[in-house]
Amino acid sequence: MWQTLENRLMNTTDVTVIGLGPMGLALADVLLKARRSVTLWNRSRDKATALVARGAVLAASPAEAIAASGVTLVCVLDYTAADAILAQDGVAAAVRGRLVVNLGTGSPEDARRVEAWAHAHGARYLDGAIQAAPSQMGRPDTPLFVSGELSAFTQAEPLLRTVAGHLLHLGETVDAAAFMDLATLSYVYGGYAGFLHGANIAEVTGIDVATYGRLVHAIAPSFGAFFEHQGGVIAGGDFHATESPLRISVPAVRRILDTSRGLGINTELPALVDGWLANASARGLEGEELAALIKVLRR
Repeated sequence: MWQTLENRLMNTTDVTVIGLGPMGLALADVLLKARRSVTLWNRSRDKATALVARGAVLAASPAEAIAASGVTLVCVLDYTAADAILAQDGVAAAVRGRLVVNLGTGSPEDARRVEAWAHAHGARYLDGAIQAAPSQMGRPDTPLFVSGELSAFTQAEPLLRTVAGHLLHLGETVDAAAFMDLATLSYVYGGYAGFLHGANIAEVTGIDVATYGRLVHAIAPSFGAFFEHQGGVIAGGDFHATESPLRISVPAVRRILDTSRGLGINTELPALVDGWLANASARGLEGEELAALIKVLRR
């Protein structure tokens, strides 16, 4: 009876959200819409006003906020900001027996360090990465991946699926989510670099860039499926040509490079990929699937 009463006093809400930037606000909004009881903390208290009016509880300190729930979602800019919050008075004591899920951005080293801190203070820890914009939270296809102890994931899963339906647990090694975040961001920024190069071509040749953007949107799903296939090829290690032999891309990228030179625009990106393909050709990989280009990048 006494233990139950203690738990009721200490865990008064379902979840705590620390950090009310655009993403933190979106997380709290989705949780409240799902009728979860929510405790909030943010350095600027005025950001919580509208959420409090809808039933959220505003804590006076990070320690009070963490003590209010069994699960705390930390969503601040980076680990520097998270470290400053976790270092505040009373937090080390408040986290004991609780689960902290960090959804900010950071390095694999950061993830390992904060997990060690949490375990040293008797807490559970998950490291996560949201792969969506604030406006996309709460959808069945919203991607979120986390890593850390399976038992911690099992505890947090119902709450996390509320805010992101496409939830993946990448395993118990806590830095897996940070590494996957770096991998997916490499795709995003690499793809965006290609998009910008294409926009540059469109601009100097009089093509409407808005129309180009709409076309890229239209072809994105089919290329997503193509990339998924290429990932399976790399994972399986069988590079025999199935969808796109590497030899097709050698002259295609060379045309992009030569045309860019002729237009007088930046050629760094096509020159980079052209160099990779030239290396692959020299190694006799032209008859293999395009995914064989990974062999040029491997150590």
